[in-house]
Amino acid sequence: MKVLKFGGSSVANSENIKKVLAIVANASKKDTIAVVVSAFGKTTNNLLAGANASLKNIEEAKEILSNIKTLHNEVINDLIVKNKSEVIQKTTALFDRLHSIYEGIFLLQELSDKTLAKVSSFGERLSSYIIANAANEVLDAVHKESRDLIITNNDFLNAQVNFKATNANIAAFFKKNTHQVTLLGGFISANIAGETTTLGRGGSDFSAAIYAAAINASELQIWTDVAGMFTANPRVVKQAYAISEISYEEAMELSHFGAKVLYPPTIQPALRKEIPIRIQNTFDPENIGTLICKNPKNSNEVKGISHIEDISLITLEGGGMIGIPGFSKRLFETLSVAKINVVFITQASSEHSICVGVYENDATKAQELLNETFSIEIDRKKIKPVSVENDLAIIAVVGESMKNYQGLSGQMFAALGKNNVNVRAIAQGSSEKNISAVIDKSDAKKALNTLHEQFFEEKTKQLNLFVTGVGNVGEKFLAQLDQQKKFLKENLKLKIRVIGLSNSRKMVFDNDGINLKNWKEALENGEPTSLDNFYKKVKAANHRNSVFIDNTANQQVSEVYEKYLRDSISVVTCNKIACASNYQNYKTLKEVSRKYNASFLFETNVGAGLPIIDTLKNLINSGDRIHKIQAVLSGSLNFVFNNFNTNATFHDVVAQAQKEGFTEPDPKIDLSGVDVARKILILARESCYQLELEDIANNAFLPKDSLQTTNNNDFYASLTKNEKHFQQLFKEANDKDCRLKYVAEFVDGKANVGLQHIAADHPFYNLEGSDNIVLFFTDRYPSNPLIIKGAGAGAEVTASGIFADVIRIANK
Repeated sequence: MKVLKFGGSSVANSENIKKVLAIVANASKKDTIAVVVSAFGKTTNNLLAGANASLKNIEEAKEILSNIKTLHNEVINDLIVKNKSEVIQKTTALFDRLHSIYEGIFLLQELSDKTLAKVSSFGERLSSYIIANAANEVLDAVHKESRDLIITNNDFLNAQVNFKATNANIAAFFKKNTHQVTLLGGFISANIAGETTTLGRGGSDFSAAIYAAAINASELQIWTDVAGMFTANPRVVKQAYAISEISYEEAMELSHFGAKVLYPPTIQPALRKEIPIRIQNTFDPENIGTLICKNPKNSNEVKGISHIEDISLITLEGGGMIGIPGFSKRLFETLSVAKINVVFITQASSEHSICVGVYENDATKAQELLNETFSIEIDRKKIKPVSVENDLAIIAVVGESMKNYQGLSGQMFAALGKNNVNVRAIAQGSSEKNISAVIDKSDAKKALNTLHEQFFEEKTKQLNLFVTGVGNVGEKFLAQLDQQKKFLKENLKLKIRVIGLSNSRKMVFDNDGINLKNWKEALENGEPTSLDNFYKKVKAANHRNSVFIDNTANQQVSEVYEKYLRDSISVVTCNKIACASNYQNYKTLKEVSRKYNASFLFETNVGAGLPIIDTLKNLINSGDRIHKIQAVLSGSLNFVFNNFNTNATFHDVVAQAQKEGFTEPDPKIDLSGVDVARKILILARESCYQLELEDIANNAFLPKDSLQTTNNNDFYASLTKNEKHFQQLFKEANDKDCRLKYVAEFVDGKANVGLQHIAADHPFYNLEGSDNIVLFFTDRYPSNPLIIKGAGAGAEVTASGIFADVIRIANK
């Protein structure tokens, strides 16, 4: 014999009940079955709402009751033909009785636990009777009142079962019962005097387990609206999947920590009899769901991750507790007498403090009672007043085999720490089936996704990007991301999502990832942008593995990096302003990056996509020392002087460089030497030298009036005006059989930038197009320098450098 239980969502309306009846019909072909049903969806809540309304407004209560009655009548009319008049007569009598109870509440102005139990019982009394008659249309089915079988004590709202009397009643009934299908209401019961009681939260599941244990069922099936117990809450973790098999103990742990498909006490009667429990989906009956049994086949060390929100952490601490027995007893006794449930316990080995987790709505009461219990010790300063932290959550990693695997707790806390999830308290039982941690409720979603990625996903890492700046570089970067999406997933096991985008006018966010096929349209329809609001939205999204990407040359954007890094959000930038700002700011960014375990990468600050900074870091980290750096670091200036001659005006060559994306939006930044000065400054700093931008000697080749312009139009006009000056520069170099190159040099702690005549035997002479070249002279490369050479400007290569930094973060 099997027991099938269907929850409120499964019997919410006629359409759903038809699905239930089909499942019952199929199951009854092979076995005699008992079917336990909950009240129709939301009915119990509405019944209680009507009872509470009766205290103040009987008309409101009548309206609620009328709506409940309408739903039940609709189900009767849709599903019942044979005994419709009899069923309507019986249900009408029940509703009349309920109406009388509401009237009584109104007249007496009293609503006791006994009355609440009676009111809430009508949901299951109605549903089980109606569904039994609907089943009887096509099956050999009978209805049995659960209040005749399940006997409890006098705790009306959370009754304790008298198993001796209950088991005898159930065994006697089913011994005589000859029907193939028996319909019973869950949740409801009665005391020895026959007064209605209820089994409390999760009571319908508990009822089903009681029946299963009493009749030694071959299987207990819990039919709900999800396909089993999942590795995590699928509403929070989209990658979560159903667990095929799990042990009783593991299921209890997950249920205790918020896996709502099963209520923990449900398992107890079935566990004692070792009756298999299967969780299945009413709306996907072919799915095998989750089997809860003694010896599950699935041997994964971690079975699931769960959490409870709205937790408060209550702490009792003080030196007066050390070595003095009885503090724990008094604490837990106080909470027990007040019926305050403790869901988490941890105590320091020094006995200096005890922390307990309770539900937030019990916290104030618990604090008041405990301060009263320990008032003498508090007055004598032996302990501190009880402290309460609110807005917390408990996250738990569960698995019966965890004790056999070393390092699981290390993996758990390392993953949380890397994503800036602060752990307030930790608890782990000696059985090692569960590792629990108290965290901020706002971090719960990020923590669940982080741990699920750590323990369940096939080494696939997800990065969540927030991109500001979608001009030439930004647009190319997004195109490269979209193009490489499949390659990254298949070859690097990496999933990259763009969650936020902004330009100078608009910004847009999508927590599921922005579609990179139509991001322009999405951005155009976004909200007005602001740096502060963008940051607030990134922080509020609170995604794991978050990366802020700056594709601008904007100083204000560079000034927000520290805020992101302090929130453990990595920063990738091609914007040179931050790293070339005052040394203290540069140093702070590096220190904050290390402290909060957030990467700060700026490879494209020098050489666009060339691995110049990365190579320099590797030299320094391996113990080498930099003596001299010689470099052509401006792709735009190299392009300009490679293409400038007597047949082309300087103005036209610069305009062409800007058109092809080799210069900054303001080309004067490149031509004035400021951009190159910033680059050599960054290389000097990365070589462990402390320099400021003003320490770089800038030997400008632009005329004074060009340097003094304030906009691009005036700047280009000045270039035309000073064409003779530029032609003279070209002539002087050409007369010496040299080429003009704008060179940056760093030697023994000093740096300079300026235009130089490069002879034919120099490595810089044949540097073509917009290429860059860097020569590192070090302890290991004293005479023959380490040379890095290649394309050093352009949106495409700069975007690829940004992309490379993102991959570096993923591989960290």
